[in-house]
Amino acid sequence: MTVATTAAAAESREILARLGVAAAVWSSDGFEARSPIDGSVAGRVAETPDLDAVSARSVAAFHQWKRLPAPRRGELVRLLGEELRASKDDLARLVTLEAGKIVSEGLGEVQEMIDICDFAVGLSRQLYGLTLASERPGHHMRETWQPLGPVLVISAFNFPVAVWAWNACLALICGDPVIWKPSEKTPLTALATQAVFDRAIARFGDAPEGLCQLVIGGREAGEALAADPRIALVSATGSTRMGRAVAQTVAARLGRSLLELGGNNAMIVTPSADLDMAVRAIAFSAVGTCGQRCTTLRRLLVHESVADGLIARLKAAYETLPVGDPREAGVLIGPLIDEAAAHGFDTALAHAVEQGGRIVVGGDRVDRDGVYVRPAIVRMPAQSAVVQHETFAPILYVLTWSDFDEAVAMQNAVPQGLSSCVFTDSVREAEAFLSAWGSDCGIANVNIGPSGAEIGGAFGGEKDTGGGRESGSDAWKAYMRRQTQTVNFSRELPLAQGVKFEV
Repeated sequence: MTVATTAAAAESREILARLGVAAAVWSSDGFEARSPIDGSVAGRVAETPDLDAVSARSVAAFHQWKRLPAPRRGELVRLLGEELRASKDDLARLVTLEAGKIVSEGLGEVQEMIDICDFAVGLSRQLYGLTLASERPGHHMRETWQPLGPVLVISAFNFPVAVWAWNACLALICGDPVIWKPSEKTPLTALATQAVFDRAIARFGDAPEGLCQLVIGGREAGEALAADPRIALVSATGSTRMGRAVAQTVAARLGRSLLELGGNNAMIVTPSADLDMAVRAIAFSAVGTCGQRCTTLRRLLVHESVADGLIARLKAAYETLPVGDPREAGVLIGPLIDEAAAHGFDTALAHAVEQGGRIVVGGDRVDRDGVYVRPAIVRMPAQSAVVQHETFAPILYVLTWSDFDEAVAMQNAVPQGLSSCVFTDSVREAEAFLSAWGSDCGIANVNIGPSGAEIGGAFGGEKDTGGGRESGSDAWKAYMRRQTQTVNFSRELPLAQGVKFEV
């Protein structure tokens, strides 16, 4: 393994060794894994050579895995949760080193993995169907859910391990093998997670080979697997551009896709809002993970009567936000993932100014190794083209309104439809926001920001966000096939709808 001698690279190597990542995965010419903390090369990871063999192993594993009772499949996920608990600190530290998240966010992401394990274990005994009334005497009908087949998980860099867990834990208890193609920007956390899973497999005892496989590769690998008819479901998290390509590829073979794509999330602040709460919610939602969350707050829609005061308070808060090495105590904002992300940040701010915007605070680079920026607040005269575009960086656009219906219309007037929220003490405004003519997003919150969803609810959004749902509620149904069954326990053979056909 060729590595730089920086502290971040050295720490990555130590953690990977403790987590049991074999030296055989390294390559002198493989995918380069860099730490955004200082830009150092932490390692080069060998590309998966034979994707056809990966799919073949997954199909073979499916034929065995689906025969195990769901509660037994849940036992593997329970063991995975135990292994994640034992490895939480190391895996979280690796998330910080490779994705640039502050320590508490890295720990929170691994805790999310543990939580979805617990959820899935309970769910493994509750994969319920329906009993339906039959119109034919001596018959009964029922609806059941059956294992679907191999599931491909394509994950993004910003949640390098939690998104895999959301999908893998549900897929496994539903009877499906998993193939994981992580972002090429975060292969180390994927390797570490696979090593943790392998320990759970060893304890489980009778899992088939190929039940959960990791594919290291770039865009071409994801495209090839998405086009493979042996893959029953493609769950892809990333940009809307990527999602459109995946959807078209999978639809061309009449396959299934589950898409979690871009967000352009808004908060409506009304005159009755608790501004102390709103400031706190805005700060985390707009700058957490350096603005690199699909649920990041990107549009602040404020009533004109409270706008100046709220902006002044936010400006003061932004000026004190600690930006720096995410491993250091007190730091709240780590680096952007790479220079391309910083270029998007700079370009969006330039376009905002061209479109009449005024930068209230931030927007500049921080002079240190890695790619660090100061989060920006931009006051905009209208919801222009740059505001309607999701820039994956900490830019908060502020617009004002005078009528609540106008605010809801502004909230909905973007292509994306992931998360939304309103801060108000008015029951009428809150309920209108949550009504059929209110927010058009998959997530709608009152007096809480758009970011930081719990695993118990189904996660996902509408429009350009893709329409997929992961994690809690009945999201498990995406990983199974529905079957309507009819049993005739009589000695007659009546036809439905009174049809007569005697031979």
